[in-house]
Amino acid sequence: MHAPQYAPDSPEAARPAFFLKPDSALLLKGMPFFYPEFSQQIEYELEVVVRIDKVGKSIEERFAHRYYSSVALGIDFTARDMQRQAKEKGLPWTLSKGFDGSAALSDFVPLAEFPQGIQHLDFALLRNGEQVQHGNTADMLCPVDRMISYLSNFMLLRTGDLIYTGTPAGVGPVVVGDTLEGLLEGRKLLNVRIK
Repeated sequence: MHAPQYAPDSPEAARPAFFLKPDSALLLKGMPFFYPEFSQQIEYELEVVVRIDKVGKSIEERFAHRYYSSVALGIDFTARDMQRQAKEKGLPWTLSKGFDGSAALSDFVPLAEFPQGIQHLDFALLRNGEQVQHGNTADMLCPVDRMISYLSNFMLLRTGDLIYTGTPAGVGPVVVGDTLEGLLEGRKLLNVRIK
């Protein structure tokens, strides 16, 4: 699941929108991303990822922290040209977001290793060694616990569900030959080669 972030004055900031990716979208640590033939504009979106630890429904925000204990970094690869066409026609974004390998994922790190908590994590993306994205979860318009609470009102959350929590500014294109590196609190967790 992925939760886009919104402008502060947008009503969607209080009611985040979500879209789903199938399990075949997962691109596990160390695997290259193969540029698909059906798109001419694949873009990266670095995100902090939360893994749900136990089943939950209608979770109160104040209890949401009990439903996760680790975080990872992920890249939401998006076929932007296909997404744009879908938006113009009022169609779902499924094909532009949920294709095979479109959800890169690092190993998970226990939150106990980050005493500052989930809402104060610094993360960045390097493209060929140059920083292209930088964010901190403190700047999220919809905090993780609120996101979990909101989503759980509509869907039963199950053990192992992944929530990609939104991306900071700096989204951009990839080309064959690129290397993307994701850092969480200065620690390199993610390395994806574009082939």
